[in-house]
Order: sequence, then C-alpha cells, then structure tokens
Amino acid sequence: MFHCEGEVAVASVAREFGMMYALSSFSTSTFDEIAAAHGGSSQPPAGRFSPEVSHPPRRPPRAFQLYVWRDRAFVREILARARAAGFEALILTADISWFGNREADLRTGFTVPPDYSWRQCAGAAAAPAWTWDWLTHPPYSYALVDQDVSADSIAAYVNAQIEPAFDWEDAAWLCSEWGGPVALKGVVRPDDAKRAVQAGFSTVWVSNHGGRQLETAVPPIDVLPSIRNVVGPDTQLILDGGVRRGVDIAKALALGADGVAIGKPYLYGLAAGGRVGVHKVVSLLRDELERAMGLLGVGSVAELKEKGPTLVRPRSSWG
Repeated sequence: MFHCEGEVAVASVAREFGMMYALSSFSTSTFDEIAAAHGGSSQPPAGRFSPEVSHPPRRPPRAFQLYVWRDRAFVREILARARAAGFEALILTADISWFGNREADLRTGFTVPPDYSWRQCAGAAAAPAWTWDWLTHPPYSYALVDQDVSADSIAAYVNAQIEPAFDWEDAAWLCSEWGGPVALKGVVRPDDAKRAVQAGFSTVWVSNHGGRQLETAVPPIDVLPSIRNVVGPDTQLILDGGVRRGVDIAKALALGADGVAIGKPYLYGLAAGGRVGVHKVVSLLRDELERAMGLLGVGSVAELKEKGPTLVRPRSSWG
C-alpha cells in the first residue's frame, strides 16, 4: 500500500539499526522474505523480547503479531510457520475484536484499495512518486492469510475470523501453544496488565491502537507509570502510540517503558522513499533521542530509566 518495497524494506532497516522487527498478520511479505531481510533464521531463543546483554545476538530479535482468530487450527499452522522462519516472540493484539469507527479515514476518503474518488485522485496527483510506484507494480496481496482473500474484501474476512469472545483462558492457551516470549498488545489498565502476567505473558504492550479504536481512550503514556508500578521491574513494558519524536522515546523510557514501538513515523518514510525513507526516519529518531538524553544530563538508557522520575513528570501529577 505504501511502497512496493513494503515490509522487506522496514525489516532491512531494523536489522541495520539493531532493532526488533514485528511482522503483521496482514503482511504483504512472507515469513521467509522478512527473515532474509532481517538477518536469517539463526538466532538463539531468549526469555524476553530483548536478549540479555551478556549474550549479544547475531541479529536483532524478531516478533510476529497475531490477532484473536477463531480457528485454532489456523493459529497453530501460522505459529508453526513463524517459528520455522526464526521468529522468537509473539505479539497478541487484543484490542481489535471490534472495529472502531475510524472517522479520520471517513473524513479523508481513505479506502483499501483506493476507490479512485476525486479526492484520492487529487491526492495522487500531489504525490507523483508514490503514484508512479503504485501504478507500475502489481496489486499487493496478503501473504500470510488466505491467499484467496483480496485486498478489497479483507475487512469482511477479518470480521468473520476474529473472535470477540476471546478471554483469558484462550490467552493462556495461546501462550502455552507458542512456548516462548509473548506480549499482550492493547493494555491500558493496570489490573489487565497484572492479569496478563499471571496468564503467562512475558511482555505487556501498552497501547490504545493509535487512538483509532475506542473514542477518548486514555493515552498510553498517561497510564504507563501505574502499569509499571503494578507489574514490577521484571516484566517488560513496551509503549506504543504517540511516538513521533526522539523526545517521546525519552519520556517513555523515563516513565517506565523498556522500549517503544513505532508505526506511523516509519510508514510516512516508507511512502515517501521506500527503504531510504524508513532509514531517514529511524536516523532522525535516534539522533533526537541522543540529543534529548544529552540535554537531560544522562549518558545511557539505564541512567535515563533510573533517574526518569526526577526528569519527567507525568501529566497526572500536574497541580
């Protein structure tokens, strides 16, 4: 959708920068294509998303993102394919059992695939490089789900396959089925974070799905400190949502996150310039993070996390 190089370009940049790469269930690239771009399938398993510093990895860790599918046979099959391709970690996205009313998409006329309305045609004319890329390459398809599902019918497919009644027992089954590090994505409540750990999740992914699901959902950064307090220091926390600048990464680390996930920033870079655009975005984020840390007077991520409460004050404490 964004560029013909797709997920392969992003995985390649992630490898260069030593970053974990998470592959979506609706990827247009196969497991093996991503494995090749991200450094092959040879990687010792780790108990967390980030391997221990004392055992440097031959490549960064790699994760597969899964939705709450109804068909357990399909789940077992796709997990086996991910594991065979060297994916060490699993991410369960639990906050999309219902589709939100994405008003921004309605307002801008965004559709998948394009419906060639006057608004979309005007936008295409204003972005000739993207338009040329779109018109000169074959239509994309989803590589990991049913190959007979076309891009224009994916919404109906998702509605038919996702299980709204998915519960904690199902989550525990998934953790045992995978047998490795698993993150629960879509957590914004401390009690849910605590229960996720009890169910077998090694990582809590604090996210409100980019604010596109439940209207007025709490921003992840606002609940991050309370979730850290509940799960303690040993559970890995990843913040997802609202990360647009390097200083946002610094804030998240200072308030309790072990790392952040980005979506929209690299997609803008991908749409603008393929792999080169993604590389530019990640370079900017890295430079901005280093500058923010320098201005805060910390020399390492460990020091930033240790001194974080004295450097960054959450909005809930504002008087």
